[in-house]
Amino acid sequence: MTAGIPSIAAQPKIFTENYLVMTREGIRGNDAMQGLLKSVPDREIVALAVYFSKLTARKPDGAVDKTLFARGKQVAAQNRCATCHERDFRGREQMPRLAGQREDFLAEAMLAYRQYRRPGGDTLMAAALYGISEPDLKALAHYLSRVK
Repeated sequence: MTAGIPSIAAQPKIFTENYLVMTREGIRGNDAMQGLLKSVPDREIVALAVYFSKLTARKPDGAVDKTLFARGKQVAAQNRCATCHERDFRGREQMPRLAGQREDFLAEAMLAYRQYRRPGGDTLMAAALYGISEPDLKALAHYLSRVK
């Protein structure tokens, strides 16, 4: 519920495992999370990933801006986001759930990928977002954050 912090509820198990390991190793996340995970063994990371993967996804926040939502839906289709993240954007394997994720987090994360400043970032995501304007990234974040 903290601004800028993503929800990990209902994220795919493998994605969460990878994220937690990269955070523990200092590749992703922030100092606080890295400190919490510093000495957590792999078996406990797997257990955490299983637990979070079984939680209910968070409900989308805020009212839908119909124009922004429609533009975001169009951007998602044009860029074939569903190819990796699934048609309902629930994610799979190492691809994160985008549906219902915090809009502010999505907007910043996508911009960071596009600008090659996402620690531990996936180069495929940087390439997928290359050339998408900031207004279109904001529309995409609005759309994804409200997909149910």
